[in-house]
Amino acid sequence: MSAAAPAYIPEASPARTGARLLVQTLEQLGVEVVFGYPGGAIMPVYDALTGSGLRHILVRHEQGAAFAADAYARVSGKPGVCMATSGPGATNLITGIANAMMDSVPMVCITGNVAQGLMGPDAFQEIDILGLTLPIVKHSILVRDPADVPAAVEEAFFIATDGRPGPVLIDLPKDVQVGTADRPSAFSRPNAAAGIDRDAIARAGAAIRKAERPLVYVGGGVKIAGAVDELRAFVERTGIPTVSTLNGLGCIPTGAPGYLGMMGMHGTRAANEAIQLSDLLIVFGARFDDRATGKLAEFAPHAEVVHFDIDPAEVGKLRAAAVGVVGDLKAGIAALDPGPLAIEPWMIRCASQSRRHAARYDAPGEGVYAPALRKELSEKAGARFIAACDVGQHQMWAAQHCAAPRPQAHLTSGGLGAMGFGLPAGLGAKLAEPDAEVVVIAGDGGFMMNIQELATARRYGIGVKVLLIDNSGLGLVRQWQSLFFDQNYSEVDLSDNPDFVVVAQAFGVEAFRISRREEVSAGIDRLLAADGPCLAHVIIDPKENVWPLVPPGKSNAEMMEGA
Repeated sequence: MSAAAPAYIPEASPARTGARLLVQTLEQLGVEVVFGYPGGAIMPVYDALTGSGLRHILVRHEQGAAFAADAYARVSGKPGVCMATSGPGATNLITGIANAMMDSVPMVCITGNVAQGLMGPDAFQEIDILGLTLPIVKHSILVRDPADVPAAVEEAFFIATDGRPGPVLIDLPKDVQVGTADRPSAFSRPNAAAGIDRDAIARAGAAIRKAERPLVYVGGGVKIAGAVDELRAFVERTGIPTVSTLNGLGCIPTGAPGYLGMMGMHGTRAANEAIQLSDLLIVFGARFDDRATGKLAEFAPHAEVVHFDIDPAEVGKLRAAAVGVVGDLKAGIAALDPGPLAIEPWMIRCASQSRRHAARYDAPGEGVYAPALRKELSEKAGARFIAACDVGQHQMWAAQHCAAPRPQAHLTSGGLGAMGFGLPAGLGAKLAEPDAEVVVIAGDGGFMMNIQELATARRYGIGVKVLLIDNSGLGLVRQWQSLFFDQNYSEVDLSDNPDFVVVAQAFGVEAFRISRREEVSAGIDRLLAADGPCLAHVIIDPKENVWPLVPPGKSNAEMMEGA
C-alpha cells in the first residue's frame, strides 16, 4: 500500500519554488495590490507573500476579491489581481470573473488547486475551475511545472491587456507551488498588431461629411482604450451631438455642449429621440447591447453605421456597418478628421430637445427625492468623485443624475448586472486612487449580498463612503412587477431588513440615518467629511420609480415617463 501524499512539501530552495516565483514575477510586473482569501490549496503562495512587496487585502468573501480587483483595474488602468484557493474559493470568484469578461476589464485571477496526482478522482476541494470558467475568460493557464510559472504570469498579464481586455485565469496545482525550478522560463511577447486601416478611416470620414444628422454613440471601449482625450477633441472639433451607454458615462463630461446623456432603457428622452432621427451613427467602442438599443429591429431606423472597435467580432454582430474600422480606438479616433460639417440645424435641434427634456428636481413632498440626492452628492464630491454603483434603481438614478466629469466617475456592473458589486468595487477604487472621493451607491438588496466587506474597509482603514438607499424592497423588480406583471409583487419585500446603522456600527463603521428631505444637505456633508469609512442610511418611498423607462421588447421611441 502506497503512502498518502503529504499535505505540504517543505521547500528545498525557497527562492525557486513555484510560489515564490509567482510572487517575484508579480512584483516585477509592477503589481502593488492583490485581493484574496487563503485556503489549503493556495497556502504555499500565502507563505511566499510574507515579506514581499505586495500589499494583500484580505476580503471576507472571494466574490469581494474579484469585484474589488475589477474596480481597481477600471480606475488604475492596470490589471486587477485576485486569488483564492481551490474548490469553493475558486467557484466564489466566478461571478466576478464573468463581470470582468462582460465589461472587458483586464484581470488576472490566480487559483490554487490540488496536486496534479490528485486531479481527477474528486479529491477534497478539487474542482475543474478551467472547465467551469472557459466561457468567461479570455484565456486560462494550468501550470504543470514550477519552471513555467514566470512565463505563465507574464503571458496572463499580456493577454489580459492586449487588444480587447478581459480576465485571465492561472490555476496552480499545489505540487507546482512547492516544487522547485532550476531554470525558470520567460515569456516571449508576440509582435505588435497591425496598425489602423487608413482606407476605412477615409471611408468613415466621407460618410460623416455626407450625413445631415450624425450622432456619436460612445461605449465603454473609449475608456478602456484610453481614448477619452481623442474623443473629446473629435466632438469639440466637429460639433457632432453625442450620446453614451451606461459604461461610456464620463467619456464626455456631463453638461458638455452637444452631450445628450445616456441612451437606452433608462436613458434621456433627448438621447433616444436623437438616435431615432439620426441618419448616421458613429459608434466608438460599443456593442449594441439590448439595454441600450431597445428593440433592435427598430433602433435608429434611418441611420447608417460607422463602427470603430478593437474586436472584429463586434463589428456587424448585431447591426450591419456601412464602414467598419477595426483597431485601436485611440489611434482610430485621432486619425478621423472629416473636415467642416454643415450640421447646424441638427445641432440646434438636439440642444433644444436636451433643454426641453432636462431633469427636474422640484418634486413635491417632504420625503427624500432620490434623483435630487444624487445630483447634490456628485456636485459636492467634486472633480475627484467616483460612484461605485451596485445594481438596481439606485444604479439608474446615479447614471441619470450624478455628474460624471471623467469615465472613472461611474463604476458599474454593466453587462452582467451583478448585485453585490458596489461595496467591494468601492474598496478597489479607493485603493487604486486614494485621493478620490469614492462613494458606494447601493440599494438595500444588493448591499446585503456583500455587506461583510464593511469589515475589510474597517480593517484597512479604506475610506469609502456608502450611500445606502433603502426602499425596503427589490425596487427595480418591484417596478417591473407593477408595470408589466399586474402588480403581482412576488418576493420583493425586504421590510424585515436589519437596522443598517446598527449593523455598520457593529463592524466599527460610522453610520447615521437620513429620512427627510431637509436632512439631505447636512447628511451629504457629514458623509463626505467623515474620516474613514462611513455609511449614510437613506430612507426613500418604497413606491418611487425610475423614469423614463423603455418597456422591455419595445423601441426606444416608446419611452414611458410615469405611471
